[in-house]
Amino acid sequence: MKSPGKVLLAGALTVGTIAALAGCSSGDGAASADGKIHLVVAPVLPGATADALKALGDRVAEFNKANPDIVVKAIEYQWTGTTFAAELAGGTLPDVFNVPFTDSKTLANNGQLADITTPFKKTATADKWNKNVLDVATGDDGKIYGIPWGPYAMALSYNREIFQKAGLDPDKPPTTLDEIAQDAKTISEKVPGVAGYMQMTQGNTGGWELATLTQALGGRFEQVGADGKVTVNTNNDQTKQGLAWLKSMRWDDESMGKNFLFDWSGINEAFASGKIAMYMSGSDVIGSLMQANGFDQTKYGVATFPVASDANAGILSGGNVDVVNVKDTPEQIAAAVKWIDFYRTQPTVDKDAAIKNAQTLQAGNQAVNAPTLPVFDKETWEQNQEWIKPYANIPAENLKPFTDNIFDQTIVPEPPAHTQDLYGALDAVVQAVLTDKNADVDTLLSGVDKKIQALVDADS
Repeated sequence: MKSPGKVLLAGALTVGTIAALAGCSSGDGAASADGKIHLVVAPVLPGATADALKALGDRVAEFNKANPDIVVKAIEYQWTGTTFAAELAGGTLPDVFNVPFTDSKTLANNGQLADITTPFKKTATADKWNKNVLDVATGDDGKIYGIPWGPYAMALSYNREIFQKAGLDPDKPPTTLDEIAQDAKTISEKVPGVAGYMQMTQGNTGGWELATLTQALGGRFEQVGADGKVTVNTNNDQTKQGLAWLKSMRWDDESMGKNFLFDWSGINEAFASGKIAMYMSGSDVIGSLMQANGFDQTKYGVATFPVASDANAGILSGGNVDVVNVKDTPEQIAAAVKWIDFYRTQPTVDKDAAIKNAQTLQAGNQAVNAPTLPVFDKETWEQNQEWIKPYANIPAENLKPFTDNIFDQTIVPEPPAHTQDLYGALDAVVQAVLTDKNADVDTLLSGVDKKIQALVDADS
């Protein structure tokens, strides 16, 4: 899933006169009466802030001025899997829109996205991409169908001030599940009223975070056979190991507080108010904590989430992919890639764009140097961090437990089939483990497998 509620300001959200939505591609492509290539792009969700829309407007004007043969019109639009097919058939999709990591490869393989391989390879950054990130936009045919942006890796967020109150070193956060449990117990004992550790359990987030635990231990919820058939198996050893870890902290250590019904916004609020010391979330969550919860970023600490030594273990990642309407002309597709590269990619690799982006974020009290999953190599990332350093508003040393180690972690995508249905079904399992000491995990997980497998089988 996308990091829920994420502030969509990649490349510094930027829009001038923003049309209200409904999508709809320009439809006239290179055959426009004015001889220009027209594009309708959808870089913001409905409800974007006034500052974000103004910034986007400035960027659109900048792009149009630099590319007089292309006319970009920006709209507010939100992609959903339930409406996509109808919008595609009805011709109401924008020329450029974004889809989540979980859906891009499937849409590409189904022929529902434009092949952008040729213009993509002409971009200056084509050879710089982190292959694990670009893979989500690569079809089984090896062609490129989108440009990823804003990727996050699941991480361990923690309150440095609470660590200090508990006598723990905030510069040395836990690096194993056992150490998380030990620190959580210490915090719950020494700082009354604070849950040492907590995970989300509602709104599909319980399943999302259980997927992270499972993959970090080397397991998978779904297996894809050579014939493409998906087999659902949440009732596996790693998932049960992760649930046992949660159960031990909840019932044996009593280090998870009293409230066990948290969604994404709820747990962020509890963390920001000092009721939770550690929790799992996307590595970019500090941006939302600052904007939505008024959290003092100097108290924030983040570390890579512990990954087992198992060869199959890795950290779950997610994010967005900008894609192009499959009905667009070759001229529109080339222009669309030029826009995406300008808007999403250049603030990472171009000094002037990076600085302008950082200034815009800083002025809006948004996170300038929030830790994300690097889309390019380490050298490119380090250069970008040097450019934006004068505007950074999160202490860089607080982020080191994440930024120093993320390049060494294996990135694993989310389960591919009926992802949100799967996560939603698993919410109840996580809730049961945290509220019923005698919860029958095997029966609960087997029920999930049966339910989701039926949905998968119905697709074929």
